[in-house]
Amino acid sequence: MIAREILQEMFDGIAEAGEWDMSEPMMWGYFFTHSNKDSLARVVPLLRARDYEFVDLYQGDKDDPSDVDLWWLHVQRVEAHSVDSLFARNEQLYEFATEHGLDSYDGMDVGPVEIPAEHNA
Repeated sequence: MIAREILQEMFDGIAEAGEWDMSEPMMWGYFFTHSNKDSLARVVPLLRARDYEFVDLYQGDKDDPSDVDLWWLHVQRVEAHSVDSLFARNEQLYEFATEHGLDSYDGMDVGPVEIPAEHNA
């Protein structure tokens, strides 16, 4: 579980860098892992029904060829978060992973919402 203090440090670091206004909607990526690709693929429609956009389902790199396969599911959603709302979102996604027998909800990343090039013309 990602501690609230870690999320606070993340928000503080972003504020100090001054690149993004975190009160605005941002592109939030969320990641799940499992040793079986099909188990992750099965939850994609469930996440889409919750307004998450599918990004990728891929096999993680191995340090050693004998390591067990680890598959990653990346979904994303545009939303605005505070430390508390992100903490609550993470709790929901940890519960989702447990409910559906996934190995883990591995956390999130964030970036600005990209505006497609055709909109910049």
